[in-house]
Amino acid sequence: MTAADPSTAPRQGNGAGLPATLVGTIAAGTVLQALNASTMAVALVDIREHFHGGAATTWLISVLYLATAVGSPTAGRLADLFGARRVFLTALALTAVSSVASCLAPTLGWLIAFRALLGIGTCAAYPAGLALLRAEADRRGITLPATALSVLAIGGQVMIAIGPVVGGFLVHLWGWRAIFAMNVPLAAGIGALALAVLPDDRRRPTTTASKPLWRELDVVGAGVFAAFISVLMLFLLSLAHRPNWWLVAALLALAALLVGWELRAPTPFIDVRVLVRNRALTATYLRTALTYVAFYQVFYGLPAWAQTARGLSPSAAGLVMLPMAVLAAITVFGAGRLLRRTGYWPVLAAGSAVLLAGATGLLHMHSASSLLVVLAVAALLGVPNGLNNIGNQSALYQQAAAADTGIASGLYRTSQYVGANIAAAMIELCFAGPASDPGLHRMAAAVAVISVVLLAGALLGSLRQRRLH
Repeated sequence: MTAADPSTAPRQGNGAGLPATLVGTIAAGTVLQALNASTMAVALVDIREHFHGGAATTWLISVLYLATAVGSPTAGRLADLFGARRVFLTALALTAVSSVASCLAPTLGWLIAFRALLGIGTCAAYPAGLALLRAEADRRGITLPATALSVLAIGGQVMIAIGPVVGGFLVHLWGWRAIFAMNVPLAAGIGALALAVLPDDRRRPTTTASKPLWRELDVVGAGVFAAFISVLMLFLLSLAHRPNWWLVAALLALAALLVGWELRAPTPFIDVRVLVRNRALTATYLRTALTYVAFYQVFYGLPAWAQTARGLSPSAAGLVMLPMAVLAAITVFGAGRLLRRTGYWPVLAAGSAVLLAGATGLLHMHSASSLLVVLAVAALLGVPNGLNNIGNQSALYQQAAAADTGIASGLYRTSQYVGANIAAAMIELCFAGPASDPGLHRMAAAVAVISVVLLAGALLGSLRQRRLH
């Protein structure tokens, strides 16, 4: 859920050259991840009430991003090994099947499990689709057109904008199951287009003789990473009542195991060497994770508060989020000019300052506040999302070595999803039950603290930049 995707390859041209049907079909498949992430923002309250889920309901947020963090790079590797078309179609099938299963889930635990499968299905379409675009561009002897990549990025941004609105109306009319049911006809229609439009996969070896599939995919590394994030979530959620301090020991053990394994893995899930040798890049990942902790707290916490504390319907709560997404998209276009003139540090400083202003607005907002005030604060909070996204992506490209661009971009996406998981736990810590005014103010205070840390870091970076020049 970003304004632009940094994982695109640097090899891209400005002209057209790929069939619109090919680009459109791939774009349609890739936007399902953003759509399913954003519709959940207005369905959480209904799901919590239906299953009497309590704190466990927040796993519906985190499990999607955890599945995406693990599934996206894995799907990219599977596309290389078995063919991008095959992976793309399998992703759509998994999306449809897991959505049907979600509609039939008898308990919250089963729904969380099916949501994880949905996350794998929706995230796999992007790396497979990008591989299809690259392969077709190579076949035609052209560079990958920037217009094709823009279609994918804009499609995701549009889904972020309309997802809460669409989800709100679906939940209002037919209940929470409707946000899962919508995937079935969408996946079926996109699948039919894909069968007709996508080129056949070229035959290729599935694995080398010296590397079995589980080594090619670094299944162990991905599994340890998923375990680490899950234990971190459990620890953060435990802070709301009785902290489980023994989980800290488990976290340290998993961290040591992850680092040790990844240093020896031939194709590591997380390339620790890149993090060690490029501290500026590592700082960008940490800053990005913090940025998304703040963003996702607002993205999921504000509509929950609007429904529970302010009494808005799911459809109205979805409309409250629309200004935030629209301002984020508009800011991205304007921030490009500022970025070219000043560099990324001033852009990040501006984004952090506006984030602090938005958090201050949340601190002064309550259930009796005018709807215009709520909409204005939501719109204000969209600005830092656009500024911080483009600033961090610019920092990534300047700090990453050319040979590490692919690895660095993958780690950037991983840092976003880590931030989303932490945000899910923070929402539960702040609200400690149904969303309320005190919970909103605790969330606002947490966002304010994060914004101060980010602002201080950006100002220090700007000072260093001036001294160097």
